Amino acid sequence: MNLSEVSNIAEDQDRGRWLDLLSPYDGKPVGIRLLIAGPDSMVQARARLKLADELADMADDEGRVSAENRETARLRNLARCVLAWDATEDGKAVPFSFEGALRLLRAGRWVQEQVDDFAGSRRAFAKGAA
Repeated sequence: MNLSEVSNIAEDQDRGRWLDLLSPYDGKPVGIRLLIAGPDSMVQARARLKLADELADMADDEGRVSAENRETARLRNLARCVLAWDATEDGKAVPFSFEGALRLLRAGRWVQEQVDDFAGSRRAFAKGAA
């Protein structure tokens, strides 16, 4: 690997890869696809900085952040890793938005776990990965 290949990794991860959400019961696709930025992307780097800023803003006078606020910040950070989606509701395509991504993440811990695992997996972003 040479220096340009190292920087190409981050650029490629900024474009994201598709994650097909799988049912927590049978492991079959549920029909929702998310385009996720990779762990070395600038998208995730900016999300981490925003997370630090949000936690600092949420801190009380003694520097403590409540568990509820930490969870809110964690979900917002995870939603920032989602670039787009292919999702429907009541048979109609749903336009992607940050708030929509948050809504989906809040819908179930199993969704959060799949997005978090995928977003943190360099293997998911390797050349030739689906």
